[in-house]
Amino acid sequence: MIAALRSDLRESRRDWMLSQFEYAAKNDPKIKKYRFWQEGVDCQEILLNDYCMQKLNYIHENPVRAEIVDHAEDYRYSSAMDYAGRRGLLEVWRIG
Repeated sequence: MIAALRSDLRESRRDWMLSQFEYAAKNDPKIKKYRFWQEGVDCQEILLNDYCMQKLNYIHENPVRAEIVDHAEDYRYSSAMDYAGRRGLLEVWRIG
């Protein structure tokens, strides 16, 4: 993600985002330059379809919780619209 952001000169928020990631890494000796992921992430292998759908729904609802959109499927950069029967920006292989 960082490499893509650094190379995309068209991204208007590029410098701001890189400075935010750099600031987030400043006080952590484990991080060399940028912190992209939030501290405290608990990785778990997804083995069951129900668990996968729970995580997918959580991700789809993030823009709603952030009050960016009223409905998950209205967020342009989400696969939620594909699960709602519309076509999103990218091809999505649906699960569940």
